[in-house]
This record gives sequence, C-alpha cells and structure tokens, in this order.
Amino acid sequence: MAADQRGKAETLALRRRLIGSSCRLFFPEDPVKIVRGQGQYMYDEQGAEYLDCINNVAHVGHCHPLVVQAAHEQNQVLNTNSRYLHDNIVNYARRLAETLPEQLCVFYFLNSGSEANDLALRLARQYTGHQDVVVLDHAYHGHLSSLIDISPYKFRNLDGQKEWVHVAPLPDTYRGPYREDHPNPAEAYASDVKHVIDSARERGRKIAAFFMESLPSVGGQIIPPEGYFPRVAEHVHRAGGVFVADEIQVGFGRVGKHFWAFQLQGEDFVPDIVTMGKPIGNGHPLACVATTQAVARAFEATGVEYFNTFGGSPVSCAVGLAVLEVLEKEQLQAHATHVGSFLMERLRQQKAKHPIIGDVRGVGLFIGVDLIRDEATRKPATEEADYLVSRLKKNYILLSTDGPGRNVLKFKPPMCFSLDDARHVVATLDAVLTDMEEVLRTCATLRLQPCPALQVSCP
Repeated sequence: MAADQRGKAETLALRRRLIGSSCRLFFPEDPVKIVRGQGQYMYDEQGAEYLDCINNVAHVGHCHPLVVQAAHEQNQVLNTNSRYLHDNIVNYARRLAETLPEQLCVFYFLNSGSEANDLALRLARQYTGHQDVVVLDHAYHGHLSSLIDISPYKFRNLDGQKEWVHVAPLPDTYRGPYREDHPNPAEAYASDVKHVIDSARERGRKIAAFFMESLPSVGGQIIPPEGYFPRVAEHVHRAGGVFVADEIQVGFGRVGKHFWAFQLQGEDFVPDIVTMGKPIGNGHPLACVATTQAVARAFEATGVEYFNTFGGSPVSCAVGLAVLEVLEKEQLQAHATHVGSFLMERLRQQKAKHPIIGDVRGVGLFIGVDLIRDEATRKPATEEADYLVSRLKKNYILLSTDGPGRNVLKFKPPMCFSLDDARHVVATLDAVLTDMEEVLRTCATLRLQPCPALQVSCP
C-alpha cells in the first residue's frame, strides 16, 4: 500500500511502533500527515492546503520544478563520488565563491549541516593547534557528539558542559543584560566574550574557535547588534582562535539585504570558516564548508585524506547549482527584502494592538515574534504561544516556536512566500489573538483574569 493511501491513524500507529519516540512530530497530539508540497504550500492526505511559514529547508519552494529536473537529469547520467574528475563540483564551487568574500575560496562538500560544523571544528583545531571552543548560550550546532558538546541547547539536558567548552551570553537586546536602551550593546556583548576567553586562558586553556549562528535561531530568532562580530573576531584572533560563522539556517539570501547573514555585520567582516546546509539543496542532503587557503593548507598538512562518500556528488552539485540559478532568476533575495519588510511592518502593527506581543524582530524572511505574559518582566508566554500555534494550525497555517522559553513565533518560510501570504497570516494571527483576549484571559498581557482553558495563571 502506498504511503499516501494509508489512513493517518494507521500511519501514526506504525510510526509509534517502528520509529524511536525521541524522533518527534510537529503537533504530537494531532499530527498533520503531509503527502505533497508545492512552493510555499503543503498538502495533507485529504488534499487540505497548509501555508508553510517555517520550512527554510525548502528554500526556493517545495518541489521546485527546476531543482527536481536538475536532480533527475543528472541521476539519469551519473551519480558517483567526488574522487572522479567531474565538472559539476568545480562549477558549483566557483559559483559559491562568487557569493563570498574572496578570502573564502576553498570548499569541502558534505551531506548535512552537522557534518559541516563537525568538519569546521576539525579545521579550526588543526589550524590553531588548540582544542577549546567558545559558543553562545542556547546555541545549537548539530546532532553529532562533537556538536552536542558545543550546543548548550542540548548539553544542558545531557552530560553537561565539557571543560573545553566556554559559554558566552547570547547577544539578545530584548532579553539579555544589554538591551535596546544600552548605548553600545555590540561592544558590551563582545566584551563578555573577551571576559570568557580571558577567564579560560587564565586556567591554561587555549581557544581554537568561536562558533556562532550568524542569526541565532534556536536562541529565539536573535538579531545580534551590528558591530558585534568584528569585535568578537578581534578577541578570538588575539587568543589564537578562528571565527566560524554557522549559516546553516540563514544563508543563501534569506536576510534579503545580503546573500549571507554574516554580511549584516559589515562588508569588511570576513569569518575564517563558513558552514552551510539546509537551504543549500532545497531538501536534497547537501552541505558545504568554505574557508581560507591558510586553514585548508594546515588541514592538508596532516597527510590524512578528507573523503565524504556522497558529499560533492554530481547529483548533489547539480541540485546546488539549480538552487543558485532559481535564486537569481526569480530574484528571491530582493523578494525576501520586500516581503519580509512588509510582514515585519504588519506584525509591528499587531504588537501595538496586542500587548502579548512583546517584540517583533528580524531581517528579510527571518522573523521572530516574542510573546510575553507581563510587559515589565517580559516573562515568556510559553503556554499561550503553544496554544496560538495550535490554533493557527487549525486555520491551515504551519508555524512553530523557539527560544529558551519556547515563546517566540519563528517565521522562516520558503523564499517564494508572498505578500498575500503575509496578509493572510497576519489577519489570522490578529483574529486568534483577539479571541484569546476575549476568551482565554490567562495573563496580564491578555488583559483579564485567568481562565481554566490553559490551566495557567498570571505571574
């Protein structure tokens, strides 16, 4: 029986029996069975259409015909490993190089963002001769053991922090120690990184790398203050380390103004290593590490070959080239600026109307809506956010939450997300929030008194 012909209940029962329970579903109480995708829309087994606001993997749209065609045509000719000479891998590397600062001119191809960050860690350690890593609080860099160790989002719930890992505060100007009223939050947060580095060095530790998502996603859709990266890089370089920009969530034009999110920190800022994944292949397993000649030569000096069975295959590189072609032909980077600015403006209008919206932040089609229970304390509205997302799902809009308090609505839709989609999402959000204010009344920002519907009370 074909998967799309099996009833949802039967599929769910089989999944619970066969798939590890730690592999979780969206909306676990009432999961959606998705059988088809097209553009910014997904369809369930009954044919119902859902607007996808969160799938940044389907970067240029679900099942984009040019990407599908590129994979199919190359699959019909050849798909093998990168030990054979082939045009696709060099053509793709050359196209990627055109989007990056000229110093980042050596490429390694892999299958996932986790593999890319793991290789970046190896490169950093080999180049510097050091072992330790500085990361930001609430960061997530991948699911491999090496990356769980540098992901506070994960290791705080597992074996804890290793002695070679050092955690700096998230540069969050809404919830962090240096907020929107601080005269120079970039300098203040960068000084915190310097303090962490200095403290580690006083204990005899040596810093290999500073890892950072160019726009922290799991941390709550954070937009670091401009100037933060260059100042942090100065402190890291002075300690003998390298700066790794993790672009796995936000690269490839999503921020609109630039092709890479790290470029928001100034045209002169250049990381030592950049990692890519997720949107790079529009759903095909593809990832990449870009670095400098100096870092690459140090890695080569080990004499140990780097080989990835499927990384850089002719099919993967054909897909990667097709994604870049679609981005250019359909002008999706400019589209992200236009639609993202419009969506931000409409969401800020909702903030003025609904006190539960504490903050709207973002750039391009990377946007966070921070829901709060109290305007003075900014206490996360976790239960309310979960309820809101479930209500939006009933209105055929797929959204999810992130952040330490699981209270930040995250918008990372396919890049073809339209103005009409933005209008529809905001209108539905407005209607649901208005209903919550009239019916739920669970906290101060919903204005009235507690209601048993969520079984939560005001602080």
